[in-house]
Amino acid sequence: MAPGILLLAPLSLLPFVFIVVMSLSQVHLLGGVRFDFAGLTNWARVFTDPDVGMAWVRSFGYFVLTVGLEMVLGLVFALCLWRLLRGRTTVLSLMLLPMFVAPVFVGLLGRFLTDSTFGLYAWVLRHLGVQTDVLGSQGSAFVAVVLMDVWEWTPLITMIALAGLSSVPDSVREAASLDGAGGWQMLRYVVLPSISNVLLVALLIRSMDAIRYFDIIWVTTNGGPADATKIVPVRLYEVAFRFFDLGYAATIGLLMLAVSILIARAFVRLLDQKGMAR
Repeated sequence: MAPGILLLAPLSLLPFVFIVVMSLSQVHLLGGVRFDFAGLTNWARVFTDPDVGMAWVRSFGYFVLTVGLEMVLGLVFALCLWRLLRGRTTVLSLMLLPMFVAPVFVGLLGRFLTDSTFGLYAWVLRHLGVQTDVLGSQGSAFVAVVLMDVWEWTPLITMIALAGLSSVPDSVREAASLDGAGGWQMLRYVVLPSISNVLLVALLIRSMDAIRYFDIIWVTTNGGPADATKIVPVRLYEVAFRFFDLGYAATIGLLMLAVSILIARAFVRLLDQKGMAR
């Protein structure tokens, strides 16, 4: 394992140790980088900072809405494609296109489409009697960035779920049909249990990405209006590169890492119970 460890150390382990040291220091940039040991000051601050606390609340809401909608829509689309006998490959290829677009471009596209002056969606809303600046109102801005994320990453869940559905044995479905199972019963008691492991893996993949998502929100709203879309990654960027409080930013980053590890461990435990962790 020595070659792997020697390669991993400078690329991952040493930067991680550096960030830990930063989180225990006040970092000064004027006149050269200087660390002044501050003990647990940054850690005490991160648990008492109301701005960070509200950012975590928004992150939780963003996480639940994006991942929840993507899982539901992805499964629905996968079931529709599974039933499609002709043209499945073509339809799937078209559905996967948003996934291959860089998140920055998705944000730019969403910003132009929702622009109150010339945006298509803004025009449609005006003709429906909804007079609102989509990205200028707190509630609608949060909904907009959620929907942009859902548009981009629902195809990933669709592809994974479709792969799971394709592996459901025909003999099992035929046996359930002979026993009198209807469409809903077939879905609930045969199909969903058969692909539950695949859906759990898809949920893990999207959860790890959603907890640290940044691109779309920064391009469209910069965390506004009135901090309505300022989730934890946006707050981290702001602290580090707008206020240059690098020690505090390192603390927020390590806290995000800890939360990600806890979520991953919960999924690994579920996978282990299902015999898929090895």
